[in-house]
Amino acid sequence: MAAPSDADVIAAVATATGRAGIGIVRVSGRPLERLVSHLLGRVPAPRLAARTTFRGASGEPIDDGIALFFPTPASYTGEDVLELQAHGGPVVLQMLLRRCLELGARLAEPGEFTRRAFLNDKLDLAQAEGVADLIEAATETAARCALRSLRGEFSELIGNLAKQLIELRTLVEATLDFPEEEIDPVDRDDARERLERVRSEVARTLDRGRQGSMLRSGLQVVLAGRPNVGKSSLLNRLAGEELAIVTEIPGTTRDAVRQTIQIEGVPMNIIDTAGLRDTADKVEAIGIARTWEVIGRADALLLVVDARAGVTGADRAIAARLPQKLKPVTVFNKIDLCRAAPRAEEGAEGWRIHLSAKTGDGIDALRRALLALAGWQSGSEDVFMARERHLTALGRVAEALERAGRAMRQSELFAEELSLAQRELNTITGEFTADDLLGEIFSRFCVGK
Repeated sequence: MAAPSDADVIAAVATATGRAGIGIVRVSGRPLERLVSHLLGRVPAPRLAARTTFRGASGEPIDDGIALFFPTPASYTGEDVLELQAHGGPVVLQMLLRRCLELGARLAEPGEFTRRAFLNDKLDLAQAEGVADLIEAATETAARCALRSLRGEFSELIGNLAKQLIELRTLVEATLDFPEEEIDPVDRDDARERLERVRSEVARTLDRGRQGSMLRSGLQVVLAGRPNVGKSSLLNRLAGEELAIVTEIPGTTRDAVRQTIQIEGVPMNIIDTAGLRDTADKVEAIGIARTWEVIGRADALLLVVDARAGVTGADRAIAARLPQKLKPVTVFNKIDLCRAAPRAEEGAEGWRIHLSAKTGDGIDALRRALLALAGWQSGSEDVFMARERHLTALGRVAEALERAGRAMRQSELFAEELSLAQRELNTITGEFTADDLLGEIFSRFCVGK
């Protein structure tokens, strides 16, 4: 069987599965005039909505709807694009899609429309990924950040960094390529100043990217502690609804209960776990073993203790078993039972929050601590929706620039490290990208986009 070709005409249902008032079938390729003529009986005027009848092979009507025709190159993919707006029943849309396939189109692969937009220079790779991030955004803040990437703000930032590197490389490599010409040696102070400026901007970009990455995946927050300290009550308070069963019986929670909440637009995946203790109950023991597995994957951990007893030997034993990467937030719950005031303090051993899950006193302080653990800065309106590959590339850029700083007196090595840094930057926008990476990126898009 022949592999799919970028020269094929492709078609797909571009709206979500299910019933709706309107559904869309999208077709892209070149040329499309023959397919359009057979399906509609005529080719509509470019970029003007035309009410028409979609017809089958024998001329029988499939549906009445709206057709939009975008001739190349003024289209989303850069090819001829036909969008058919029909009634949104699944049967109608499948009939319409099947007719497009009969007329020579093939079913589009996930993300293939956006992949063609990238290959035809309608979007760079970072903008294309912004399309998927905007569709998948779980919060308003995430949607705004994804839109900034889609509109090219992230790409412009990367382009400016690359431009600065090119200017610096030009100064350095001129002395290497034309040593016999009357070209002044690179002014080391000027080069060092330029390099430090680029390094500073890369570091800031990386910081903004990490915040944007948090908006994509959220912070994995695990509630842990001994039985009956109020972990489930705390989950219910943070979520604003009764998700976990709360009783006075130790060991009530046997398996992890998960809920995603938002704090200032940042998603937090809160996981309530079984109380940690020695037990002869085989089912509870399985829950406790799973708790330790979940803790191993956590980004943050709330060690919940009873404020009346304080941190006990059992709590210290739990803390001693935690992964080194986790500095727990110690939550002193049930302050309402000992008539203590809510308070929060950050010290060398991490945050200590005194609150009542029952009354809600001190919960706002806990939310602020979670944002601090996420590295989120309130009012951050300049972050962008970074992916792991973006952060990895920026990290490599920073490493190359650091090596360049150490090699400034060795012009050949200095120039080579600058070249490596620029190459890594180019992978972000797709100026230099392996085909297998493109396949991995676009395969995660939905069909029809």
